[in-house]
Amino acid sequence: MPMRHSLPVRPQTPHPRSLCHRAVRWVAPCVTGLLLASAAHADVVHQALDTEHLALTIERVADGLDNPWAVAFLPDGRYLVSERSGGLNLVDAEGRIEALSGLPRVSQNGQGGLLDVALHPEFGDGEHDWIYFTWSKPEGSQSRSALSRVKWQDDALGEVEHLFEQDRASSPGRHYGSRLAWLKDGTLLMSIGDRGVDPSRAQARDDHAGSTLRLTETGDVPDDNPFVDDDDTLDEIYTLGNRNIQGMTVLSNGEPWATEHGPRTGDELNQIVPGNNYGWPEVSLGNDYATNEPIGVESKPGMEDPVYRFDGRFAPSGLAEVTSDAFEPWQGSLLAGGLGSQKLLRLTLDEGQVADEELILDGEIGRIRDVRQGPDEAIYLLTDGSQGSLYRLTPTER
Repeated sequence: MPMRHSLPVRPQTPHPRSLCHRAVRWVAPCVTGLLLASAAHADVVHQALDTEHLALTIERVADGLDNPWAVAFLPDGRYLVSERSGGLNLVDAEGRIEALSGLPRVSQNGQGGLLDVALHPEFGDGEHDWIYFTWSKPEGSQSRSALSRVKWQDDALGEVEHLFEQDRASSPGRHYGSRLAWLKDGTLLMSIGDRGVDPSRAQARDDHAGSTLRLTETGDVPDDNPFVDDDDTLDEIYTLGNRNIQGMTVLSNGEPWATEHGPRTGDELNQIVPGNNYGWPEVSLGNDYATNEPIGVESKPGMEDPVYRFDGRFAPSGLAEVTSDAFEPWQGSLLAGGLGSQKLLRLTLDEGQVADEELILDGEIGRIRDVRQGPDEAIYLLTDGSQGSLYRLTPTER
């Protein structure tokens, strides 16, 4: 059973724009003083990059990060950035990086390590100053996806509480999932991938692999989880049949959405609905990596079809809704990052479907691991690599 209690980079040359981009038809209004102030010390790497509605400025806030995985925003304007190698960094507005100590040792095999980071929704009141993080917990030659939290005290990490770990250890080190998203009711969603060896685990109800989980802030099971009265299904499970979710966000209307790594050319966007089965590996729009033959069927009764299939080998990671007044034409859209594709896509939603898409970035900054909207109304991106960076996107003033 799961454990529930404590235990000088040069500016880049602008990339040629895609044909899907048209001339700027909307000029950004004056952005807030807060947004302008936050940009004072950043390194501008692209100026007036055209998109359909906006021209964008891309600034490098910090660089030299070791495979960064997630960014979170402290109330005082500083950033917390996780590195897959196990480091959690405090980054100030001038891009200075301070390594924090006190986190557990992680399994660094393959895709494992220190992964997502999220602050408690009431962070800043003293009582709830918890930093939640997902990580690959080592167990001999194997590992488990795990969730812990650590108290933020006087600019340092305090007590660590271990809240949850998946029910069984696995090898090798891939498909951990591990994205976190807070629901409006104060419960926490966590994704767990199928762990990359036996895809059928995503359909096994007695196995956390290949699912999303819903937990309380202390790692317990909410009384109204969809399977709490089903003796054949683990109580933490919220949805089934998820191959490897690495982008997840809760919209302003309360709906959770996720981007998921499918097999070859089968990457998906889904609305996460409690109790739903998203089909993997019985249902898939992708192909086997070795044979290029289809995996499963395209649709099946009782299993959810994806809302959207990404074109080609997108490799999604990071997902955010745009609510910022600074990006008014984008409001209500989703921004989805891509790793291998090195793309940032804007997806327009209409009644639960993708009505339009726009290619925003196509290789300008590299592999995109995380996408967030900051409290200063800017868009933040993390790039994956041994010399990864934190970038900020703002509308270009005209």
